[in-house]
Amino acid sequence: MSRWIPCKRRDFVKKLRWLGFDGAFSGTRHQFMVYGECRLTIPSNDEYSVPQLRMMIGEVEVILEREITLEEWNSL
Repeated sequence: MSRWIPCKRRDFVKKLRWLGFDGAFSGTRHQFMVYGECRLTIPSNDEYSVPQLRMMIGEVEVILEREITLEEWNSL
């Protein structure tokens, strides 16, 4: 059984590109990625903890209007 593990920032951005996001673009304080007209702020941490990762994936699910399973996330 797979479980959530911390994720490097570089890997997170790469997986978002696979999901159709464009970027990462420089913002005022943080970089951001764009999907259509939606903007997702990317924190500047080198590695994201599991709670932070789950929160950001929740935001991605709202933008994409679909659920992202653990298996799908790990296969990207």
